[in-house]
Amino acid sequence: MAATILDGKQLAEQIRRQTAQRVQRLAATARAPMLAAVLAGDDGGAVLYAESQAKKCAELGIAYRLERLPGDASQADLLSLIDRLNRDDAVDGVILQQPLPKTCDAAAAQSAVRPDKDVEGASPMSLGLLAYGRPALLPCTALAAWELIKASGIKVEGANAVVIGRSQIVGRPIGLILMQNHATVTTCHTRTRDLPGVARTGEILVVAAGRPRLVTADYIRPGAVVIDVGTNRVTETGADGKAAKKTVGDVDFEAARQIAGSITPVPGGVGPVTVALLLRNVVEAAERHIG
Repeated sequence: MAATILDGKQLAEQIRRQTAQRVQRLAATARAPMLAAVLAGDDGGAVLYAESQAKKCAELGIAYRLERLPGDASQADLLSLIDRLNRDDAVDGVILQQPLPKTCDAAAAQSAVRPDKDVEGASPMSLGLLAYGRPALLPCTALAAWELIKASGIKVEGANAVVIGRSQIVGRPIGLILMQNHATVTTCHTRTRDLPGVARTGEILVVAAGRPRLVTADYIRPGAVVIDVGTNRVTETGADGKAAKKTVGDVDFEAARQIAGSITPVPGGVGPVTVALLLRNVVEAAERHIG
């Protein structure tokens, strides 16, 4: 029997509705939450992403402030702006739009964002707090994977979980989240010996390797919950013989869905939930600041 599809769009809409209710309560009793975005330069993708963020914030009643810097901004300019936003009590969340200018150290800039305002959960301090079991705000993509695991209905406590990927923003944090929820976690990567064999031990399999369709049917334990975090643009030839771009995950979806118990699609799985959780993190930060 084919796997149950874990619909990220549906879950994201549910999270947005719940977040909007929290925003209304804050606005009625204190003030609306505020997200400040830092945009340095005129990268087209970054500008479009900022516009999309502003629209999504407006839909939920979250205030949005865009702070612009020139493309030749120095590291000192960037750190000065981050410091100002850190000290501004009206700002609940700070997000750095990528890419930053080549004159700036992105890791150092992210590290400068206060953990209680790091709504992406991307700084070393945020990851360290998570490792200590005292998270400020959880990394959005890892948190999205966790929310989809919960939505599958699997009992996480005592389950064997395998994570393929060890990045600071997905692989490591989702491993920590699963461990803190009493799963037995194995973290793998593309150099793991007998990766398919190790992956098959997972009742929960999270794949964030950045390799298109890396995970095939022989990686999957029958009935497993499979969370595909990958987003890869590939060129494929269609039935008409024409080459076209498409988005695929790190999992061979059609093969995997015949074996897995539940699986996320790409697109339409982890991605929409990640976006919704960024805004939920802003509201959560505001509730802590106000309360």
